[in-house]
Amino acid sequence: MYAERLEKLAQIIEENGCQGMALNAGPSLSYFTGLHFHLMERPVVFLFVPGNKSILILPRLEAAKVDKTGWLKTFFYDENPQGWQKVFSDALNSLGAVQGKFGVEPLQLRYLEYSLLKSNGELSLVDGSGFIAAVRSLKDAGELELMQQAVNIAEDSLQAVLPLIRLGMTERELAAELVLQLFKHGSDPDLPFAPIIAAGPNGANPHAQPSERKLQEGDLLVIDWGARYQGYVSDLTRTFGVGDIDEESVKIHEIVQQANRAGRAAGKENVACRDVDLAARKMIEEAGYGRYFTHRTGHGIGMQCHEEPYMHADNEQLLRVGMSYTVEPGIYLPGINGVRIEDDVYISEDGAVSLSSLPRSLIRVG
Repeated sequence: MYAERLEKLAQIIEENGCQGMALNAGPSLSYFTGLHFHLMERPVVFLFVPGNKSILILPRLEAAKVDKTGWLKTFFYDENPQGWQKVFSDALNSLGAVQGKFGVEPLQLRYLEYSLLKSNGELSLVDGSGFIAAVRSLKDAGELELMQQAVNIAEDSLQAVLPLIRLGMTERELAAELVLQLFKHGSDPDLPFAPIIAAGPNGANPHAQPSERKLQEGDLLVIDWGARYQGYVSDLTRTFGVGDIDEESVKIHEIVQQANRAGRAAGKENVACRDVDLAARKMIEEAGYGRYFTHRTGHGIGMQCHEEPYMHADNEQLLRVGMSYTVEPGIYLPGINGVRIEDDVYISEDGAVSLSSLPRSLIRVG
């Protein structure tokens, strides 16, 4: 599987006039090698040059992780940072005439790794995120099954939490209960993100953090949460009514349901990403709430919570079978309430298929 992925990457690298790719610890390195490292003060860098043996530069303490990887040439360094540069230079020199363009991931590569690679003097590091996305954005059946498991864990966890919600409970208390249930139901320990629990006026902030605010009668309660399963993630949002809520809150919830439905229906092979965004946005704009929908309709999802492709009004990229992304329209009324309804979908030959199945209707809690 990893050889096939690297073969695809090699073709894309060569088509774009690059010599190779440098990846540091993170999802892409795991995707192409099956090896898992976290970002830390000790750098880990994978050097891939088509036609050459792949290289991994890593601290000696991680040697056990690569004992059985005969296809990799390893360069170990010790604890003294003063010796790291020589190890990086030796690794690069082992590739022969190392010069020209090397792709990197701008959102992942830190200055630490950048400086160790650039000290060679012959490399031109360029944005290679598009090379990675061209391979990673097309999920195979195995990846989609792992994503389905991540969705199932998330949905089961929320179902376990809903009966516990009560008036006077704080957002932070609810977040703690949800995290506990995510772990109990089988999520990997490294959640894709900390759950967003936002009630009443806090729900008008799309990326609110759980606070000590207590749930009150009439609140709309936004819960944005996800799980990770064997490296793949889910990202879902549902909005609930706490007790009796006013007519406008009921109205905007219904509008967002319609926008979510339209956004999901718009996804098809060879449809532009922008059309998914516009389909959802149209429903909200025609209802008179367009200025209260303040973000894109969705983002790609897989090993990372946010990856390509992105569903925004200027993205002409065409959807392809195997692409997976979120559909998450919202309405945010400052100082009053907010609504967001989010599903994870993928493109099949028959259109967008939702991995998530929790009801999208307005459910009362508390």
